[in-house]
Amino acid sequence: MTTTAPTVSGRVIGLAHYAGRAVLERVLARRGATFQQQITLRPLAAAEGPVEREVLVGQVAGDLKVDAAVVEGVIEELIAKGLAAAETSRVRITDAGREFHTEVSAETGEISARIYAGIPAEDLAAAGRVLALVTERADKELAALPA
Repeated sequence: MTTTAPTVSGRVIGLAHYAGRAVLERVLARRGATFQQQITLRPLAAAEGPVEREVLVGQVAGDLKVDAAVVEGVIEELIAKGLAAAETSRVRITDAGREFHTEVSAETGEISARIYAGIPAEDLAAAGRVLALVTERADKELAALPA
């Protein structure tokens, strides 16, 4: 663990994000999947049934800060891999997709437990509050910028 804590900044937040993302991407690469595919599959796994495609596209595009067309392409990739299926205007996770999501979640959950081990709950709660506020403010700034 670092002995002197750095001041929170975009760089520090970015380094933490990319370190965690690299772990996830390594887990996904062994299964022939991408980060964007996992992020798109997650809301399908959490849903109790099929999700309106437009809603899914909007949510994932907002989360990843990408154009809707990118998410549409990722949905098509998931369908081609058999992890999702299209139902008219809806998309649902398949049994293979649920199994994939469960396996990835289990493996990354174990890794996350090791990463967060020993960090006091109050520190994690404070970090969560700060990061939520930073995200909210950054989203507002992004919305105000010309496309």
